[in-house]
Amino acid sequence: MCPSPRDASDPQLQEAMDAARAAVDATMDRLLPPANGGMAEDKLCAAMRHGVLAGGKRLRAFLTLECAHLFGVDASRARRAAAAVEFVHCYALIHDDLPAMDDSALRRGQPAVHRAFGEATAILAGDALLTLAFEVIADPDTHEDPRVRCALVTALAQAAGAHGMVGGQMLDLLGEHTAFDLGTISRMQRMKTGKLMAFACEAGAILGRASLPHRRALAHYAFDLGLAFQVTDDILDVEANEEEAGKPVGADAAAGKATFVSALGQAQARERAEMLAEQATTHLHIFGSRAEALERLARYVLERRA
Repeated sequence: MCPSPRDASDPQLQEAMDAARAAVDATMDRLLPPANGGMAEDKLCAAMRHGVLAGGKRLRAFLTLECAHLFGVDASRARRAAAAVEFVHCYALIHDDLPAMDDSALRRGQPAVHRAFGEATAILAGDALLTLAFEVIADPDTHEDPRVRCALVTALAQAAGAHGMVGGQMLDLLGEHTAFDLGTISRMQRMKTGKLMAFACEAGAILGRASLPHRRALAHYAFDLGLAFQVTDDILDVEANEEEAGKPVGADAAAGKATFVSALGQAQARERAEMLAEQATTHLHIFGSRAEALERLARYVLERRA
């Protein structure tokens, strides 16, 4: 397994993120089908596990756990919702790496799923992870109230679909051949990255039957955090090396993609990331000191190297 990158500038936050990652990884390991069941589909199961358990920051899972904690949600339920978020995120990464998309050979320092198992199996592994995510959040073990489970299903479908992550990926592909202005780039990344991060936060609030103002505050925080994350990602694609990133770098520029760096330049892109991270923390004031970890996460997003 590829070790996840560490941020030495905030050891307390890193310790909390490490603990969250270990807990969610254990949950995902339990929820994923075994790869040695002696069945014809074992290769598919192995590809799913490779795409999920080969490392990663589990940033979205951490958001779910922290937001659920704000509302006193049972930890086992929060971990199931966090696992579902990660299943959707990993499905998207598997498909993003395909030759028809970003054509990336590496993910998290390991061979991309299509390189390890073949393109057809990679497509099916992504499909299976997406459907597994909905199976997990629709299960009574995630919450005994069917209305809460329905709310989770609806919110995740909206975050992941044509007006969310998948639609953002479509814009990303179009951006290889079309000149996007800054507004379109922001909309693309809000859909591609921000929508799933917003669900990661809202999932904890939904589980906790939080008030609408609290849900909105977390959604706004997540959107700004997601944009700050993406701007930083665009900068790292220019500045980081492959060992730090755990994936090929320079691919966006080589593909002619519309990014915050291509639109603003590195210096202005960094300023925008800092502004967005600061703006994200203002949405947390409604929670007082209880949201300290979420505030510190905004700074972590700016300082990360992978």
